[in-house]
Amino acid sequence: MFDDLSLPALHQRTSAKWSVFPPDVLPAWVAEMDFPLAPPVKAALHDAIERDDIGYPREGDLPLAFAEFALRHWGWSVDPSRVWMVPDVMIGIGEVLRQLSPLDAPIVINSPVYPPFFGVPVEVGRQTLDVPLIRHVDGWQLDLEGLERAFAGGAKTYLLCNPHNPVGRAFTRMELDAIAALAARYGVLVVSDEIHAPLVLPGATHIPFAPVAEAHGAEAVVVTSHSKTFNVAGLKCALVISASPRLRSIPNEVRYRSGILGVVSGIAAFRHGDAWRKTLIAHLDRQRHFLAELLAEHLPLVRYDPPEASYLAWLDCTALGLGPDPNLVFLEAGRVGVNRGRDFGAIGSGFVRVNFGTSAAILTEIVERMARAVRTR
Repeated sequence: MFDDLSLPALHQRTSAKWSVFPPDVLPAWVAEMDFPLAPPVKAALHDAIERDDIGYPREGDLPLAFAEFALRHWGWSVDPSRVWMVPDVMIGIGEVLRQLSPLDAPIVINSPVYPPFFGVPVEVGRQTLDVPLIRHVDGWQLDLEGLERAFAGGAKTYLLCNPHNPVGRAFTRMELDAIAALAARYGVLVVSDEIHAPLVLPGATHIPFAPVAEAHGAEAVVVTSHSKTFNVAGLKCALVISASPRLRSIPNEVRYRSGILGVVSGIAAFRHGDAWRKTLIAHLDRQRHFLAELLAEHLPLVRYDPPEASYLAWLDCTALGLGPDPNLVFLEAGRVGVNRGRDFGAIGSGFVRVNFGTSAAILTEIVERMARAVRTR
């Protein structure tokens, strides 16, 4: 199912992934998979269209459907009355920051990180304080000492990405316990972006931050969506789950900017998408290891730590000698579009992010084009 993809058919799509670059460029950048929709989601969308049900959205059963999903998969007991609909995760994060973060204190982030983590705090009048991840021999780790220095220095909000984009870490209970203990000690609100949580791969476990925070007496808000897992980002629907008594609601003018088809797809995904999701995860597990094989064969100087979650690979290309932006070489000489590492912070110089949420054949073509670009440079 997931390997049966046609490039000519994919090039007919009008989404950003397939329309930003010229037709001769193979796109492997934005976090959008190439697979057909999950059958329960597609059926629910077709049914809504047949009913002409495309008016203004209401949450309906979406909070309850998410609560059922969270309990079933993570053992997290969510109060549906504390779940609010927002158009997407970053809009939800922006609204939480607007309501709860002090204007005069920076918001802590961990680069390399999803680029809007830099921009959204600024949009709501706050500044960021970067505590970069530390790279060890066995992968990327949180700088807990750096976090404590930031919290002790006056930061009152921490924007956590768990699972982390782009390095793919699914943080352990020990790491999350340490964050929660520090947050409780220094009175820091933790806003946890958990959009990739349903995509944790074999060998790792997603641990929702909210119950960890509660156990330590810390304040937390989780923001998530079905959109990455079920590939429906264009339907505009995400969720804010508040474990903070200070967050009493999300304004209607924010909630109703969501799309009703996003609500429809979310309910279907959370309630009926488990079997499809299980098959997807098995495919992504194969893909992350296949990517390691492809790189070893074609680009052995590239360092790659297979992610614990999602379908995004963070590749260290510094040994290739392509300069701070190797994505430009891959685009110009290889006709493959990948994300620029420096968009994820200065620490990303010499890196690229590659999307392997595609077929084995297309992934092979991506790596072969990258290798051809290096050879012909």
